[in-house]
Amino acid sequence: MAETKVKAAPKASNSAKKTSTQKAVAKSDAVTKTVTQPDPVLPPANGAAPAVTKKGSKSAKGAEPAKPKFSKETYLRWYEQMQLMRKFEEKAGQLYGQQKIKGFCHLYIGQEACAAGAASALTKADKWITAYRDHAHPLALGTSPDAIMAELYAKATGCSKGKGGSMHIFDKEVNFIGGHGIVGAQVPMGAGIAFAEKYNKTGNVCICYMGDGAVRQGALHEAFNMAMLWKLPVIFVVENNGYAMGTSVQRTSNVTELYHIGRGYDMPSEPVNGMSVEDVHDAVARAAERARAGEGPTFLEFKTYRYKGHSMSDPAKYRTKDELEDYRSRDVIESVRHTILTNNMATEDDLTAIDEKIKAQVLQSVEFAETSPYPTADELYKDVYVQQDYPYIRD
Repeated sequence: MAETKVKAAPKASNSAKKTSTQKAVAKSDAVTKTVTQPDPVLPPANGAAPAVTKKGSKSAKGAEPAKPKFSKETYLRWYEQMQLMRKFEEKAGQLYGQQKIKGFCHLYIGQEACAAGAASALTKADKWITAYRDHAHPLALGTSPDAIMAELYAKATGCSKGKGGSMHIFDKEVNFIGGHGIVGAQVPMGAGIAFAEKYNKTGNVCICYMGDGAVRQGALHEAFNMAMLWKLPVIFVVENNGYAMGTSVQRTSNVTELYHIGRGYDMPSEPVNGMSVEDVHDAVARAAERARAGEGPTFLEFKTYRYKGHSMSDPAKYRTKDELEDYRSRDVIESVRHTILTNNMATEDDLTAIDEKIKAQVLQSVEFAETSPYPTADELYKDVYVQQDYPYIRD
């Protein structure tokens, strides 16, 4: 099972027979070595990727300074975006513990590169849709932290007017077509949004996120078939953080390299290191170029990791502390910080100033949510039908 860390057995000599354990490890290696990035199903051994310290200097493992692939402005934008996501989520978790945020709350901590890298690769006119782990995506697109925090508080000033809560963030202004609570329901909706973009000849694409548990839903296969048949401009993304709620991918799917599922429909599909914002950007940019050229959809498997449980009610006892620390050692934000500092794109003081700015933004969002009013009773009848004077029977 995924929660058991497997150590590679010594290579047997030509004359020695392999034990059953060695055969199992060899079989596992044959799968996981098909990709070179971290695999959330079976974490790589420590040292497989450069680790960075909290201050972005060389790690104890002697990692060389990362060579920048993008501009200084891009790295600084990524750093600020991902820090905002992280600090916002940490505060949301704290407030949930204080029972100021109620209902469900699914945090994105650890997965920030999956949203930030895609945002820099797409245009403001492109459409986004995802599941219920949905706070970070609109933050990456520019939705006000005030509006998202107010929504978590179920206040009228929230981006969904206090009617959606944590699982149903929505912001038409930035083309975020919502978080959706039914597992996999957003996949055919993503295809439908892409159909509308193609029909209207906008040149826009739709990026549709899902969790690894959603790939077992039948609606995904119907959507994949139609998207390929009609060459829809959609980028399907599975954020594979290794666990569908608390159950590992290995225990729920015969196909653990999830990107292979797209190949059953001849859909261009590839794994992506979701712990690298640069790799996410590159993969989404390639997929968007194909879609805009009329070549149809792409399926990307972002191999990522969440540091918290499935939701705030999940203690995440199904994984080991070593597994969690292995992924923390390659933290996406610290990796970008490392690149910025070692390439003299900014100073420690510059990054500290960004951190302080974000801290103030998050505190402001809490104050905004605390002082905002709750929706009034008449809101119950609004935003249900397009017809403004729909004749509700109220007796």
